[in-house]
Amino acid sequence: MWQSSPPGSIYDYIRVASFSLGPDGRIDRWSERAAEMLGIPARHAVGKDPVSAFVPHELHEQARRTVSQILDGREWTGLVPYRTRETDEDTGERGSQRLAEIYVMPSETADGERAAVCLVVDVRALRGIETDIAASQAVFGQSPMGFVLFDTDLRIRRVNERFATVFGGPPAKYRGGGPHDFLPRSEADRLQAALRRVLETGEPVAEMPLVGTVPPPAPAPSDSTLSTPSIPAPTTPEPPAPSPTVPPPAEADRRRWSVSLYRLHGASGRPIGVAALAADVTGRRRAEREAASARRNLALLNEAGARIGNSLDLETTARTLLDVAVPQFCDLASVDLYQGLLAGDEAPPGMADGSAELRRVAFASAVSDAPLATTPCCVPEGADGPVEVGAVHRYPFNSPCAGALRTAQAQIIPGREGEERSELGAVVHSTLAVPMVARDTVVGLVQFSRTKGSEPFGERDTALAVELAARAAVCIDNARLYRREHERALILQRSLLPPGDPEAAGLDIACRYLPGTTATEVGGDWFDVIELPGHRTALVVGDVMGRGLRAAVAMGELRTAVRTLALLDMEPAEVLSALDEIARGLGATGGGARTTARAPRSRTAASTGTSADCSADTPRPGPGTADLSEVYLATCVYAVYDPVTRRCTFANAGHLPPILVEEGEDALLLDVPPGMPLGVGGEPFEETEVELPDGALLALYTDGLVESREHPLDEGLSAFRTALSETGRPLEDVCDHVLNALDTRHGEDDIALLMARVHGLPKDSVGDWNLAPEARSVSRARELARDQLTDWGLEALVDTTELLVSELVTNALRHGHGEIRLRLLLDRTLVCEVWDADLAQPRRRRARDTDEGGRGLQLVGLLSAGWGSRRTPRGKTVWFELALPDGETAIPDPADALLSLF
Repeated sequence: MWQSSPPGSIYDYIRVASFSLGPDGRIDRWSERAAEMLGIPARHAVGKDPVSAFVPHELHEQARRTVSQILDGREWTGLVPYRTRETDEDTGERGSQRLAEIYVMPSETADGERAAVCLVVDVRALRGIETDIAASQAVFGQSPMGFVLFDTDLRIRRVNERFATVFGGPPAKYRGGGPHDFLPRSEADRLQAALRRVLETGEPVAEMPLVGTVPPPAPAPSDSTLSTPSIPAPTTPEPPAPSPTVPPPAEADRRRWSVSLYRLHGASGRPIGVAALAADVTGRRRAEREAASARRNLALLNEAGARIGNSLDLETTARTLLDVAVPQFCDLASVDLYQGLLAGDEAPPGMADGSAELRRVAFASAVSDAPLATTPCCVPEGADGPVEVGAVHRYPFNSPCAGALRTAQAQIIPGREGEERSELGAVVHSTLAVPMVARDTVVGLVQFSRTKGSEPFGERDTALAVELAARAAVCIDNARLYRREHERALILQRSLLPPGDPEAAGLDIACRYLPGTTATEVGGDWFDVIELPGHRTALVVGDVMGRGLRAAVAMGELRTAVRTLALLDMEPAEVLSALDEIARGLGATGGGARTTARAPRSRTAASTGTSADCSADTPRPGPGTADLSEVYLATCVYAVYDPVTRRCTFANAGHLPPILVEEGEDALLLDVPPGMPLGVGGEPFEETEVELPDGALLALYTDGLVESREHPLDEGLSAFRTALSETGRPLEDVCDHVLNALDTRHGEDDIALLMARVHGLPKDSVGDWNLAPEARSVSRARELARDQLTDWGLEALVDTTELLVSELVTNALRHGHGEIRLRLLLDRTLVCEVWDADLAQPRRRRARDTDEGGRGLQLVGLLSAGWGSRRTPRGKTVWFELALPDGETAIPDPADALLSLF
């Protein structure tokens, strides 16, 4: 029966055209598809010689021979280039060059003459179909999931090897079948309805659950490769759960699948069937059941974390542990702690072998109010009955409890029938003896017991018990160490703060430090005033993120590092960058205990409160797991004031901004970029330069001054600025007024306050000259220095100053370049500076007896109170400092110093 081919045939995917050659070798028929495909209308093709019209000139001879052979009855197949008028999908060009495969078949006319019929196929379309077929074969054959293709009659057209492996038999066995051939009736009906709905509506179905069985000869493994990845149980921390129940043999072949369905379309868009992807989720469902059990244990851990450690009392913490465990985890429990540790002894005798004395601090029972002996083979030495709460005892060396203390490993102790102690054999079914380990030190033992009728302890129960004991152990040890650490930290912190009232050129300094109350741990607040060359002064205020002894140690380390970097005369931003590297290096080292961190407030970060809860302080089991990096995070503001230029350069590492008060003006928060806290790294620090007029007041402080639970940061800053507005008082009185006006008695945090009143060097205390880079500038420098010192009334220093100035200017001429600058500064000491444009720093060396030179810097070192060099934006500065004559201290004789060099 003749009928038209429906859409979706092979001709929708490939491009086929035709034309014919007459007996004379010319084109006599030209199809519309040929005109469309080759871009040549019939009127330009019919009657033409194909060789002359379409073949390049250099191939005419060969082409005519081929046409003659075709007309003689020979078939021919070949590739011919052509140019299409269509737009290329890949390049977007119109009229791209392509290849066509031509198949020429000889034919005869009605008169019996030789002719030919030619079929033309686009080679690119053929190659695309080959690639698509190869790709689909690879995906279909190698997919780890079951793949099934249904036709429009919902009959199976094809399945992959994975599907056939699970259900048995070769893939061809399922061709022509349906869902009822491999699924139970009810499940097959559901799948059949879903297939029909997808075929009719085109809406896909995702993860449709199905249940069935697989043939016994080829049982699938518990987590078949047909399955998708299963849901993992929580692992951090892994909440222990009872061992999974093994399914009975009758259910071993029962499987669960997740099936996704989507409709397939042909090139014309006509639906041609439905594809099904099936994943075995049996293992996933089993994992979900295990996860439910794990969640129950996790809830127990969460409760323990929320309740244990809310008090710094040892007995309260131990009782809280037993309240969490009984009866949710066990029926009986007790806690024993080393008596020596409770008395303050760091290593009481017997800790190494588990024979040291212990004190029972807590007991709980869900079956009896009176104490019960929980373990038959762990009866304390000399005990006639159960150990009472508060009693001191010790376990026999060979007992499981002593072994747990000795090895720091939990012990599962099964109950025994027929024990002499009848009450024990009748009650206890299984016991866990778990050592309480805090910071790699065993501090005690907790025993969990289950009575008969309860499930014995397993491996996951042991892991849960170890976690509970570890949390309680750390909290108990925190309570024991708290007071000792607080006392040590306070002593250390006070010893590291600057003694007395610091002095600085061009600044009046006043400072205050108030520690927190004994109810809070010692913080890491510090301040410092550092004298720099050129009568400049560095002002530093910082706050270590942390509390206790570690915070005090970190504060001391960072303060020492700041002083060292400051004396290298680096720019403020460079000092903070180097300090940031040091802080990160300190935080990377291990050892010691971690303290609860509290972040100081900055303009961009809110503060983090503290509490006695040690859940955030709980170390995980295993050595070296304490994270100390948090202790070495700190905020800091670093400022350098030059009394000559009356300019102050600020750099900030996450600290609260300085406050400036000019005479007759309101207090102003300086706009200093906050930067990142020290120890974070990854971000550069910025500098801000501010001119400070004489009489201005500068205040640096920590967050404890302006923030507390009752007063938020904004309110505290506003009150601080108001208190600073009264600038007419002496500086010491201003400090006292600020502390009285603000809420400084809360005791929640340390308070550091550093205030400076500006009065720069007078112009007549500065001598500044520029010298030409020529030899006569040496004598000119001596002359200028001599005249200036005479004007200042320092004739006693003229000879020494002339000699040292001559040496420095000579070095600038020999080893430097560019214009030379000479500056003399008079304050509490005399400072001489020689500037040049060379970046190379002078290096002091010891000259040999036969050397004619090389003694200049040695001479400077002998005659001056100090000397050094520093880089400047345009070169370097070499300086020396001389003490002013006081009438008592003899001034070094330059002649004696010169002779001592030889």
